[in-house]
Amino acid sequence: MSVEKVLETPRVALVVLVGASGSGKSTFAARCFAPTQVLSSDHYRGVVADDENDQTASNDAFEALHHVVGIRLRRGLLTVVDATNVQEHARASLVKLAREHDVLPVAVVLDVPVSECVRRNESRPDRDFGAHVVKRHAAALRRSLPRLQREGFRIVHVLRGADEVAAARVRFTRMLNDHRELAGPFDVVGDVHGCRGELETLLTTLGYALRRDDEGRAVGATPPPGRTAVFVGDLVDRGPDTPGVLRLVMGMVAAGEALCVPGNHENKLIRALRGRNVKVSHGLAESLDQLGRESPEFRAEAEAFMDGLVSHLVLDEGRLVVSHAGLKEAYHGRASGRVRSFALYGDTTGETDEYGLPVRYPWAQEYRGRAVVLYGHTPTATPEWVNNTLCLDTGCVFGGALTALRYPEREIVSVPAEREWYAPVRPLDADREGTAGGFALPSPASHGGDAGSGRPGSLLMAEQSVRAAAPGRGGSSPHREGLELTDVLPDGPVRVLETAHHGRVSVRAENAAAALEVMSRFAIDPRPLLYLPPTMAPCATSTLPDVLEHPAEAFAAYADEGVLDVVCEEKHMGSRAVVLLARTPDVARRRFGLGEVPDGGPDGAAPGAVWTRTGRAFLDDDLTAALVDRLRAAADAAGLWTAVAGGDADADWVLLDCEVMPWSAKAVELLRRQYAAVGAAGRAALPATLDVLGSVAARGIDVGELVARTQARSTDVDAFTAAYRRYCWPTEGLSGLRVAPFQVLAAGLADETAAPPARAFHTRDHLWHLGIADTLVAADPGLVTPTRRLVVRTDDDASVTTGVAWWEDLTGAGGEGMVVKPVANLVRGPKGLVQPGVKVRGREYLRIIYGPEYTEPANLERLRRRSLGHKRSLALREYALGLEALERTARGEPLWRVHECVFAVLACESEPVDPRL
Repeated sequence: MSVEKVLETPRVALVVLVGASGSGKSTFAARCFAPTQVLSSDHYRGVVADDENDQTASNDAFEALHHVVGIRLRRGLLTVVDATNVQEHARASLVKLAREHDVLPVAVVLDVPVSECVRRNESRPDRDFGAHVVKRHAAALRRSLPRLQREGFRIVHVLRGADEVAAARVRFTRMLNDHRELAGPFDVVGDVHGCRGELETLLTTLGYALRRDDEGRAVGATPPPGRTAVFVGDLVDRGPDTPGVLRLVMGMVAAGEALCVPGNHENKLIRALRGRNVKVSHGLAESLDQLGRESPEFRAEAEAFMDGLVSHLVLDEGRLVVSHAGLKEAYHGRASGRVRSFALYGDTTGETDEYGLPVRYPWAQEYRGRAVVLYGHTPTATPEWVNNTLCLDTGCVFGGALTALRYPEREIVSVPAEREWYAPVRPLDADREGTAGGFALPSPASHGGDAGSGRPGSLLMAEQSVRAAAPGRGGSSPHREGLELTDVLPDGPVRVLETAHHGRVSVRAENAAAALEVMSRFAIDPRPLLYLPPTMAPCATSTLPDVLEHPAEAFAAYADEGVLDVVCEEKHMGSRAVVLLARTPDVARRRFGLGEVPDGGPDGAAPGAVWTRTGRAFLDDDLTAALVDRLRAAADAAGLWTAVAGGDADADWVLLDCEVMPWSAKAVELLRRQYAAVGAAGRAALPATLDVLGSVAARGIDVGELVARTQARSTDVDAFTAAYRRYCWPTEGLSGLRVAPFQVLAAGLADETAAPPARAFHTRDHLWHLGIADTLVAADPGLVTPTRRLVVRTDDDASVTTGVAWWEDLTGAGGEGMVVKPVANLVRGPKGLVQPGVKVRGREYLRIIYGPEYTEPANLERLRRRSLGHKRSLALREYALGLEALERTARGEPLWRVHECVFAVLACESEPVDPRL
């Protein structure tokens, strides 16, 4: 019996089984791999021809098989091809597929004697070909064995004999770049280029304790507890002490205190140390001279260290990628020559600019990956977030600074250069267009758009030069936050978004198209559009007489979810609005691009924005400016900026969830055309009908039942008119407008490089939010109206009775009703995410919604059969998407990531659901 043989195989690879028919490939594959990982040529012959042995179908079968292989490799899945693969041309197409998807091709050869293969085939009635076919396979296999590595297989395992095949097992290994298990926190350091003094200063500033040898040279640095340094490469060349930098970093890596990826300068230095013919330029001469003064042992150690560095690192469960020149998403965690080339040099065009430097494509502008990518390579005066990427090369060797990013805090730490050690070919502050730190081609989107239209703008017009990106979202380049159709539209029937609190949320293509129409034509400037409020589900339908909704149902539902403390909030007679307040017009302009003016022009920025549930401007520009300016003054007086601060500094902006009253301020056309028209028609027709019926009755005809029914209808119409009129009153400018804030959604700093740049508040209880709102009421009671509230204990009958009575008093006085919410705000129950709030509307308010005669017994009975399931599902999905948008904002993620969620909320609103719910 053979000793067990372990075949080490990367977790992401294309495994090609090579062996004659009958060698046991399928049995081996079934034993060592999951069924979904194995693609068999026999199976695909059956798929395309209904006969696994139909050799005439082989071409079609392999075409289908290769297509599925490509899909699996694109998705990063281990894939095993079970076919004979004894001919070079068959293997060549598979090696090509592996290269196209930047995964390692692995060959597993089953070299079983011909006699054994023939015997096995003869025992299978479906194998009716002769021994000569097997012999031909075996001969081809013999010719192939010496050539497999030359063909491109990076790993070749050969199993000799049936016993060795039976004893073999596969052990999956991670890629050398895969360190997902390391979660940090990390301190990622930009290009050092031989600047040992600045590196020591930066590490000390970051809290590392330097260790020195007997000669006083830094040979390591003990990090603060739990932290790890990560170097983005280009440790060498140009600067005054390349050996000192290498000695320090090598010591840290050896001690487990640091990780490091190679830069293009290390790559060139290795070749020079090995005597290759390289051009000695760009600081290489300095490194060779400095290393020439070191011992041969140190040079060999440094060469081995640099040669052993992996092109890039995938860290923190895939949430962080570090490479020298950046890396597009398709290359994360992959291994190939072109991946390494991109990681070392970036995506170059082969051309040079006027300074003789490579022209690079702006990969960061087009990046849409979920992982943060930190890199260096091309110096920039200031680190700037571009989508989810950051260049940390701030030109220390050129007299700039040495920069690190604390991850996940996103805090940038820099120390100035001691001097200009090497004159830059291109000035650090030279005007650039394109990706941060790169001498890149301008994005095609940079020249499009409708910059001169002057209209509020759309989600997909953010590339316009008139909307220059704010610091931290693109800095000096106006096109860093360019949004694309692919950011919001699905590339198939659905788009799936991952949310932290409700799992995957799907958006159908037809709903996305409807949302795109709304956004592209009517939405406000997209940069402040960080959130859209979710729809709200009503409570379960009541079985009590004369009412459709009742608080008892809401209290019981929350009790069933284990929510014992709820807050009942007065439902205001207005329209939902999101209000963005900036502390100053300058903050509004720098952070959100609001009110941008030409250099030297007048300061016309309004300190905020107000929008509806569909992202449209709530008021015209002048009234918006007046309203947010007054609310900002109230926020100043109330100390709001300090109350929502998340650190040492006060907040610079805040996002509030509000009701703006009266309803007629936004819905005047709806009132005039729909509600007022119904009321006017009823008041005109029904009295006249009663007069006619009176004349008929006077002639002795019995119309009593008809008269009673008409009188009831007239009464209902009067009640209907009175109901909607409560929501209408005249306004002129700010006079008559009322704002009722009830939740603080988020707050942040103008500088998005701060840590954290913003905070979301859905984990703060509702009483805290209402307390903040009360301070605004006290600061400006003429504009800001309070939200009355009552806390109810759902397992206390007396408390529930009090809550019901409170609702009856509200609605009896003409109020709309109330919203019942868990006091704790964000709550998960046994079944998952709990509804954030349910509305309990009053009997008379529902007359507006369902029509004047909805309280008639037959109508009420019909309405009790209304289905709430879809509405509740929609409310939870939109709520989760809204929270995801706020959390992404709080983490400082790029605007397109926030807009994924904002757009999805609007797309959900296009789903067919009873609008009266």
